Amino acid sequence: MSLSHITSLEEFYKDAEKFSGKSVEELLPPGITRDVGHFNVFDLADTIQKVRRNNQMPYNRRAYYKISLIRGRNRAEYADKVVQVEKNALLFGTPRVPYHWIPQDENQSGSFCVFSPEFMLKNKSGVVLDDLPIFQAGGYPIFEISDEQAEELSLIYRKMEREIASDYEFKYDLLRTYVLELVHQGQKLQPASTLRSEQNAGARIVSFFIELLERQFPIESAGQRLKLRSAKEYAERLSVHVNHLNKVLKEGTGKTTTELISSRILQEAKILLKQTTWTVSEISDSLGFEEVAHFSNFFKKRTDITPLKFRS
Repeated sequence: MSLSHITSLEEFYKDAEKFSGKSVEELLPPGITRDVGHFNVFDLADTIQKVRRNNQMPYNRRAYYKISLIRGRNRAEYADKVVQVEKNALLFGTPRVPYHWIPQDENQSGSFCVFSPEFMLKNKSGVVLDDLPIFQAGGYPIFEISDEQAEELSLIYRKMEREIASDYEFKYDLLRTYVLELVHQGQKLQPASTLRSEQNAGARIVSFFIELLERQFPIESAGQRLKLRSAKEYAERLSVHVNHLNKVLKEGTGKTTTELISSRILQEAKILLKQTTWTVSEISDSLGFEEVAHFSNFFKKRTDITPLKFRS
């Protein structure tokens, strides 16, 4: 497969026709218009039939956001992370990172909502979703939750289902509020160390560096090439001395500039090796390595196996 393909909402609804037995017209929210963006909410049980036929949800990027409450034993794979969920989970999907989840038992239930970036741009709070740690590639997008927390989140989805079927004139404003409530519930579940801090200049530099680093990804075509690779290049872009950048990153994250860059490149390398048919040479070029041997040495030093062995 090629990660240059991103599943669109139109493709999502074609699949939804199959797993729900309903037409697109029946599935679309009543009264929704283009200027609202797109939002919809689904019962997870309707999706499970398709999941069971294919053994898993497709692993790919999506052109929309998705927030899922999943009740049951599952395995979730997000970027290069694998999370085993024994009971309940809250999962945040973003257009920036591919993911899928694989049911591990027959007892599956829950709900999920999908929405376009344009839908939340109508939000008047000024919140930009991609600025939040919950939707960043290096963040924590999957959370195991208790039965009590799952029940509380189920109430939000039930409110969504009632509201989207109503004829209330401002229902989409209210639905945006429910989406933000889910987002903030996820934010509260994150380890405190992952949340951004603007308390001092050092913290701001850390924040700007992470944002600049993540902006280089994802690599979506074999012809794309990583633009920034060295600590010096990042320091120049941030208008700080490379020694100062290294100092504040070490204090703020416990890792050096080079370690953070290398870790993110390694994460992307794992995604490309597992989820594309690109050659190792193409992956090496896209990640900015001058020679395939340099890439192989870089990968093996950090994983103890070669790129080809990891792919197999």
